[in-house]
Amino acid sequence: MDDPRLRGIFAAIVTPVDPDGEINLERWTRHARWLLRHGCHGLGVFGTTGETQAFSVAERQAALEGLLAEGLPAERVILGVGCCARADTLALIRHGLSLGIRRMLALPPFFYKNVPEEGLFRAFSEVIERVGDDRLELLLYHFPQVTGVPVPKTVIARLLARYPRTLKGIKDSSGDLAHTLDLIRSFPELAVFAGADQHLLSVLEAGGAGTISAAANLNCAASRTVFDAFEHGDRSRAESLMPKVAAVRAALQKRPLIPAIKYVIAQARNDPIWRTVRPPLVELEDAEGRALMAELDALGFVYDPDLYAVAAA
Repeated sequence: MDDPRLRGIFAAIVTPVDPDGEINLERWTRHARWLLRHGCHGLGVFGTTGETQAFSVAERQAALEGLLAEGLPAERVILGVGCCARADTLALIRHGLSLGIRRMLALPPFFYKNVPEEGLFRAFSEVIERVGDDRLELLLYHFPQVTGVPVPKTVIARLLARYPRTLKGIKDSSGDLAHTLDLIRSFPELAVFAGADQHLLSVLEAGGAGTISAAANLNCAASRTVFDAFEHGDRSRAESLMPKVAAVRAALQKRPLIPAIKYVIAQARNDPIWRTVRPPLVELEDAEGRALMAELDALGFVYDPDLYAVAAA
């Protein structure tokens, strides 16, 4: 990879909202600080887990300014920027760059399905050309289950050939380990991240960058321990920890993932407002939430509200 620092454990941070759906900066800042203190190398801000498509460009920009004003380091942010409209994507990238954020994670334009690969190439190419800023470090976001628009290898290869100094990585949220490993083999120049926590060690062993994951909102310390053990050559320790990392992810993923994560944080913080999501998502029902907590308890998953409160202060 061109930049060896573009690797590690990144939480796809959830976005807390008030009962009226407005972003709650105080809760967001505390959670961001907690994540950075408990193992995250950085944060994926306004990605899928952050309910990003439920917020306008203006809302995202104002919240991001507030988060950075509270001291979150811009160099530890990967900013989600992909929108259907090119002008919105450009506005988010330019705003992020103006705040010192260089790394941007871009979904393809996702409203129209079954588009030709030439159209996808043009969409990404036009954004890069119109930004025209050497500071931009772009990561492509492959999440076909949600977007319905995959980012094929042929498009990645064309973009890398034309913009080798701008294209820096890929986040593969397909959940298909074979696909992620193929990306790592095919594009050794790029930082390839998995969205699936259970694939962390396999990705690292293949030369990948790490994970940008939803479950890291809760279990980042365990993933970081795996990462550090691998970095220090202790493969047996890394392997011994992976079943628990995978089990926590599996428990969350049995439920609607974003409401489930917010439910656990609400319990740890004794703060029911944390459960709130923006429509069309809905909060996790109490019975399902209690079942989730019982399952996490059985796994030995630790969620200490006092530790959380101290770390977030």
